[in-house]
Amino acid sequence: MNILVVGGAGYIGSHMVQWLDREGCQVTTLDNLCSGHREAVLAGRFVQGDIADSGLLSSLFASTRFDAVMHFASFIQVGESVAQPGMYYRNNVAHTLNLLEAMRAADVRRFIFSSTAATFGEPVYTPIDEAHPQRPINPYGRSKWMVEQMLTDMDTAWGLKSVSLRYFNAAGADPSGRLGERHDPETHLIPLVLQAARGRRPHISVFGRDYDTPDGTCVRDYIHIEDLCQAHWLALQHLMQEGASDAFNLGNGTGFSVQQVIDTAQRVTGRSIPVVNAPRRAGDPAVLVADGRRARENLGWVPAYPDLQTIIAHAWAWEQGRA
Repeated sequence: MNILVVGGAGYIGSHMVQWLDREGCQVTTLDNLCSGHREAVLAGRFVQGDIADSGLLSSLFASTRFDAVMHFASFIQVGESVAQPGMYYRNNVAHTLNLLEAMRAADVRRFIFSSTAATFGEPVYTPIDEAHPQRPINPYGRSKWMVEQMLTDMDTAWGLKSVSLRYFNAAGADPSGRLGERHDPETHLIPLVLQAARGRRPHISVFGRDYDTPDGTCVRDYIHIEDLCQAHWLALQHLMQEGASDAFNLGNGTGFSVQQVIDTAQRVTGRSIPVVNAPRRAGDPAVLVADGRRARENLGWVPAYPDLQTIIAHAWAWEQGRA
């Protein structure tokens, strides 16, 4: 198969490029490198460019017949989206529309979309299944939800078949240590905790200890990056076998609290991690856990690394190898 990976120099995209290469696919990565890293693209052809560039997209689709497109390129910071909504709607929605129109012109009809649990907003119940109301509460979540709506309409209009995969908390690193998570700025809990363990930051802040959870800290559903890649691979197989458009929640179905993450990281690293208690952050639900049964039943998805200790151990191996 010949696959275009948009945003393939980022955290999830680079792991996916490596996965596709292992499976024998021909891979082209398109990334503008605004947040990705060229050296993280370990296989296939690399094209530096932006999906806002219609001429580039036309040239790319004219030169290569792609079987499918995987789309990972988006802005992802919730707080930034609240402060700069126009930037998020332009990049995440308008530029994605540009990509979809280029696909239509080239008659490429298979699309896998990196969506998010943020499309659900405040949880009405947990664990969150696909029937849960989608009521995003910030521009980031709304931008992803809008793309999901576009995909539904484009299936009706011209037969675009798509799978939207709604991640909860992507975590961990390539088990071989070649790839890992390096956002700038970093906002995800596990790498922040491990940076504190290594002394790259003075402490980790715990935002609220008075939630209605067993230890009072927020509970989240962490999913290993390799398990995310497996789900994308299975979604691709689904579309290649003429499967219908669909959307799936990706999570382990087991939540871990902030304190459990810190405790597990201390065991894995063998180091004491300084902690500072801070007030709750606005908009942080007590519990966000996925019901991932539909992905298991419909795609045959079986996470290989569901336990928190392995997720953190792989992330720690990556963190230790960084300069």
